[in-house]
Amino acid sequence: MSVEVLNETEYQIDGVEFQELADYVLEAMHVSPAVEMSLIFVESDVIAALHKRWLDLEGPTDVMSFPMDELRPGNADSPTEAGILGDIVICPQVAQEQAARAGHSSTEEMLLLTVHGILHLLGYDHAEKEEEKEMFALQRKLLLTFLAERG
Repeated sequence: MSVEVLNETEYQIDGVEFQELADYVLEAMHVSPAVEMSLIFVESDVIAALHKRWLDLEGPTDVMSFPMDELRPGNADSPTEAGILGDIVICPQVAQEQAARAGHSSTEEMLLLTVHGILHLLGYDHAEKEEEKEMFALQRKLLLTFLAERG
């Protein structure tokens, strides 16, 4: 898998950790090893501009996903085809604020947002209550399993 991690902020980001998380989630979701995606960390003004442009919503947000080839999860017998999964954009400043309210670290929040963004790229959504329940349970399971396996 080709996961490019770009940090365009002043925040300290461990690119290797985020790349390993993305690889783990993509493998767990049976995504082809030939898939490409980008994870980009940006300042609040940049994500606010994207938020306005693409969703017509004011202000910064925590994470935005931009799917490209509309790939979906595969299964053990049939992984997804090769292609470009898309881009995930995360704002560390918003993540830091959310982490403080939730009582965990900014890194933990950004790891959660990374899993959330990947699931969006794979077609998951949380607009409806049942979708939300499924997506949030899956993102929690993926993140906790990743963290447990890392020790």
